[in-house]
Amino acid sequence: VQLQASGGGLVQPGGSLRLSCTASGSILRLNAMAWYRQPPGKQRELVAAIASVGSTNYADSVKGRFTISRDNAKNTWYLQMNNLKPEDTAVYYCNGRIYTLLLGSNDYWGQGTLVTVSS
Repeated sequence: VQLQASGGGLVQPGGSLRLSCTASGSILRLNAMAWYRQPPGKQRELVAAIASVGSTNYADSVKGRFTISRDNAKNTWYLQMNNLKPEDTAVYYCNGRIYTLLLGSNDYWGQGTLVTVSS
C-alpha cells in the first residue's frame, strides 16, 4: 500500500489550499483517514480525522477553517484549508488505517507535503 499526498504550496494569509491523499495497492477497505502536520521545530500533531462512517474530528486550532472529506470510490481523502494563517505552516502528512487481505489492518503514511503560509 502506498499513499500519495499532493496539494501543498505557498499561500498568503487568508488564502485556501486543498490537500489530497490517494491510497493505492491491494486495498480491501479504507477505515479511518487523517491528516497530521509537523510545524518547523515541533512535533507532529493531528489536524483532522474522518472515520469510515463519516464522523469527523478536528484540532481546536483548525475548527471552522479546515474540512476533511473522503471519496471511497477513489481511495482518496482531502483536507480543504480555508482562511490559512502563518501558524498553519507545516509539512502535512496523510495517514490511513487500511485493511489488506495479506496484512490485515495497519496504519500507512504519505510522504508529506509542505504548506507555507506567508505574505
